[in-house]
Amino acid sequence: MSSQPSPADQQRRLHGWGRTAPSVAEVVTPRDPEEVAAAVLGAGPRGVIARGLGRSYGDPAQNAGGRVVDMTRLARIHSIDAASGLVDVDAGVSLDTLMRAALPFGLWLPVLPGTRQVTIGGAIGADIHGKAHHVVGSFGNHVESLVLVTADGAVRELTPDGPESELFWATVGGMGLTGIVVRARLKLHHVETAYFLVDTDQIDNLDDLMDRQTRDDEKYAESVSWFDAVTTGPHFGRGILTRANHASLSELPEKLRDKPLKFDAPQLLTVPDVFPPGMLNKLTGRIFSELWYRKSPTKHGVVQNITQFLHPLDIIGEWNRGYGPHGFLQYQFVVPPSRGDVVRTVLERVTAAGKVSALNVLKRFGEGNRAPLSFPRPGWTLCLDIPVGRGLGELCDELDAIVLDAGGRHYLAKESRTSAEAIRRGYPRLDEWRKVRAAVDPEGVFASDMSRRLELV
Repeated sequence: MSSQPSPADQQRRLHGWGRTAPSVAEVVTPRDPEEVAAAVLGAGPRGVIARGLGRSYGDPAQNAGGRVVDMTRLARIHSIDAASGLVDVDAGVSLDTLMRAALPFGLWLPVLPGTRQVTIGGAIGADIHGKAHHVVGSFGNHVESLVLVTADGAVRELTPDGPESELFWATVGGMGLTGIVVRARLKLHHVETAYFLVDTDQIDNLDDLMDRQTRDDEKYAESVSWFDAVTTGPHFGRGILTRANHASLSELPEKLRDKPLKFDAPQLLTVPDVFPPGMLNKLTGRIFSELWYRKSPTKHGVVQNITQFLHPLDIIGEWNRGYGPHGFLQYQFVVPPSRGDVVRTVLERVTAAGKVSALNVLKRFGEGNRAPLSFPRPGWTLCLDIPVGRGLGELCDELDAIVLDAGGRHYLAKESRTSAEAIRRGYPRLDEWRKVRAAVDPEGVFASDMSRRLELV
C-alpha cells in the first residue's frame, strides 16, 4: 500500500457552504478504501480530514496546510434489499443518489435534511437531522454498521452495540475526527408513494406559531415552520407551519397513481457567482418575507412531491452565491423545551441589531441518541441565515451567552465562528468523546480547521 500522493492530488482553496474563511489544502481523491488508508498514512504534520459535497456551513471539511480526502469517487451502491429495507453504500454516495435508487423499491430515507446534496459519510459525521426528528430521531439512529479507516490505516467495521460501540457513537456526530467512514449499512423505511399529504397553516405571530407546534406536532411524520424575521409589531414572527404525513396510494389523485414512486426533483437554474455584497438588506428582506408569507395560505390535505415539501432550495443550484462574496453565517441552536422564550429573545436581538435573515427555520426535536457530539436533544431549534457584515461577530457572541445560559448548544455542522468555551459548555459529554478519540488517534492524525479553532482535539 503506497502512501505517496497520486497524480490527481492538487492544492485547492476550500470553503464551506457559508463561503467564509477559505483555506488551502492538498486534496486527494481516492477510488477505494485502500487508497483512503494510503492517504491517511501519508498525511503530513497538519493531518487529514475527509470531505464530501461541502455542505457543512463552516470549516469542518477544511484543513489549512494539510490534506483533505475528497470522498465523492467512493460512490457505489452495493446492494438494496427491498424486503428488509437494508442498503449497503459507499460513504461518497449522496442522499440524492440513494433516494433515486431506493424509491423504486418503495424505500425511503427516514432522515433527510434541507438538501439531498449530502454524502452518506457527511450525514454520519454530522449526525444530520430533518423535519422528522420528533418521530425518527437523527441519521445515526438508522445506521446498522459503518466501516471506518482509522489513523493507523486499519479498516474497522463498527456497529451501534458491538465491541467497539463507543467508537461507533463517537464517529456519529464526530465531524470526521475519529477516522474516515468509507462504507455504511442503513435501514430505510417502506413507503407506498413518493408523495406527502401536506397541511399548511399561515399563522399571524410567533407566539401562536410556537403554540401550534407544541399542541399537535405529534400527529405528523414531518413538521417545520418558516417565520418572518423582518416584520415587527403585532405580527412579529408570523410564519408558515408546514406538516405532513407520507401519502398512501389511495390518497393520490388518479393522475399520479400510475407512477406513485416517481422521484420528481428538477433543478431549474444555477445561481451565477456575480452578486455584490448587501443584496439581502432590510428592503429586499422585507419583500422576500412578504412574498414567502403570502404564497402559502392555509390549506390542508395537499399532495406534494419530495422537492415541493422537503427541498425547495434544491431547485436552485449554488443558491448560497446569492449572499455575495463575503458569504453568510447560519446560526443554529437548540434549547430545552421549557426555554422557548429564548427563540423570541434571539429574534428580538437580531432585529434590534439591524440584521436581516430570510431563510428562517423553527422546529421541535425529540429524544437524542447515544452519540456524545450529536446536536439534537429535546427542545426548540432555531436556524437563521445572516449575511456576513459589520457587527455580526459581536451580536453572535451576545446570542451565544443567551443560548448557553438557557442550557442550549450550537450545531457543529452549521457554526463557523463560535468559541471553544461555547462548545465545551454546550456539549457536557465532550471529554467522554475526547477520550475515545485519543484512544483511536493518539497522534492527532485527523484534524480540521474547525477542530483547531474549537480546540476539539
